[in-house]
Amino acid sequence: MAGDTIDVEATVRAVLGDVLALGAERTAALESASPLFGALPELDSMAVAGLLTELEDRLDIIIEDDEVDGELLENFGALVAFAEKKTQR
Repeated sequence: MAGDTIDVEATVRAVLGDVLALGAERTAALESASPLFGALPELDSMAVAGLLTELEDRLDIIIEDDEVDGELLENFGALVAFAEKKTQR
C-alpha cells in the first residue's frame, strides 16, 4: 500500500503542477498542510474542473459532483487523501 500512496501523491502533485502551470519549484514545495483553493490564485473555479478531470484521467477514477466540496480542496493533504481513497475502491 505504501507504494500506492507515493504514486497517488506524485500524481496529484504532477496534476496540480500541469493544470495550474505552477512550475517545478512551487509544485515540489507543496506539503500536506499547503492550502489550495483560495490560496493559489491559479486555482479558480474554472481551474477546479480541469484539475478534477485530469485527476480522473490519470488515476482512472470517477469523481462525483456531490463529492466536491470546500474540504476537498482545502489543502494538498486533503486532496491526496481523497484521491487515495478513490483509487482503493
